[in-house]
Amino acid sequence: MRGEPQAKAVKRFRPMPPTPKFDTGAFAKQTLIVVGITSAVVLLFLLIAAAPDVPLLVFAGILVAVLLRSLSQWVKLYTPLSEGWSLAAVIFLLIGVVGLIGWSLAPEISRQVDQLIQNLPQMINQLNQRLARFEWGERLLARTPEAAEQMMRPSGLVSRLAGLFSTTLGILASLVIVLFIGIHMAIDPASYRNGVIRLFPFNRRERIREVLDQVGESLRWWLIARVIAMIVIGLLSTFGLLFLDVQPALALGFLAGALNFIPYIGPFLSLFPPLLIALGQRPEKLLYVALLYMVIQWIDNYFVTPVVEKRAVLLPPALTVTIQLLLGILIGALGMMLASPLTASIMVIIKMLYVEDALGDSAEQV
Repeated sequence: MRGEPQAKAVKRFRPMPPTPKFDTGAFAKQTLIVVGITSAVVLLFLLIAAAPDVPLLVFAGILVAVLLRSLSQWVKLYTPLSEGWSLAAVIFLLIGVVGLIGWSLAPEISRQVDQLIQNLPQMINQLNQRLARFEWGERLLARTPEAAEQMMRPSGLVSRLAGLFSTTLGILASLVIVLFIGIHMAIDPASYRNGVIRLFPFNRRERIREVLDQVGESLRWWLIARVIAMIVIGLLSTFGLLFLDVQPALALGFLAGALNFIPYIGPFLSLFPPLLIALGQRPEKLLYVALLYMVIQWIDNYFVTPVVEKRAVLLPPALTVTIQLLLGILIGALGMMLASPLTASIMVIIKMLYVEDALGDSAEQV
């Protein structure tokens, strides 16, 4: 009985375990890692701010690589060719198709574009004469020179949208860079993907691999949808304008198909040249051309794009147009062209890494 209080007292006043020593080396190592990562992020943002077109050119190269890999996988699936030979066949086939189209259609398209440029001042004069018949038209014409002067200033929207593609040399240099990046990434995509994955901790690498695969899948279906829509819009516009006798129909159809690469804004921009030409010919043709383009866009929006984009990321139109205008003003025409696929990629990353992993929510409900 007497020993019990003693045992309790000994138990109550047992000395605390020694405090572990502060590991100065480990702390310094972690601090250096944090400082290094922060410095790398800051340097990356500074590089993007100094040359914003560079990451967009790299992203355009990624799009080219995704397109080449998608076509090569299809060739490999239906032919006995290996993966490397399938990619080589796709590259040479694309070069041949582009060369054949250029050889057969480029002279006619060039002639019609020159004709359009030469007739543009006359069309504008005819439009001014028609507008001058109305009081509201006179007020509009009175403000047109001032508005045009504002738009052509270096700080204006037109100058900013010109961006990288302001000269022919810039276009050719950009195309060479994009094709170089795209072909090399298509030849060995695993090296670039594994390089990105190794930047993350071991326990997150498998998830990052899933995210990158999903981004590639979304870009693949987005590209398929855009290419098919461009071909359909170009052909329907050309034949429709030929039926309405609005010339140069081939150049205008080619322009409509090319601008359809930019969702929402591209088709709107492609409508102005044929409307201007129709107004210069006969006023009633203006209505016919507008109806033609409305029917073509209806076919694209309700038949072509939904069928192909069912496996791609569905982008809200308001968000897409907002980002297109923002990148167009800040970076230029290249930013406007790549805004939609860039938005699709960012949405995949946000849904998988933030909505699903961080919030624990289901991405299908977002």
